[in-house]
Amino acid sequence: MEVINALGRRKTAVARVYLKKGKGNIVVNDKDYKQYFPITTLQTSVTKPLSLTNSATDFDVTVTVEGGGITGQAEAISLGIARALVEYNAENKPTLRAAGLMTRDPRMVERKKFGQKKARKRFQFSKR
Repeated sequence: MEVINALGRRKTAVARVYLKKGKGNIVVNDKDYKQYFPITTLQTSVTKPLSLTNSATDFDVTVTVEGGGITGQAEAISLGIARALVEYNAENKPTLRAAGLMTRDPRMVERKKFGQKKARKRFQFSKR
């Protein structure tokens, strides 16, 4: 097995995931994932695909992620890892699909319109 690479996206975050045989190390932008994501919910979001497929100690994961905030980045990494695991073994797909990890979340920030304060918020209306 060589290196398997996959792409994960969420909002404006883009994560390039590289999966190879190893001991279970996860490195995000040249840092340990626990150091990069100090919040435990984000750490579990990143490791969820590996724990569901019982392969947390089978692979080393290297990730380069850019754009967005830390939550969007964590979910982009989760999608990328899930896609890489399916590319490695197609039998993982039903398990990951049932957990909702194979679907790319299409929600994006709505654009600001001219003549308005934000996307939907208007400037204050004055009748007189």
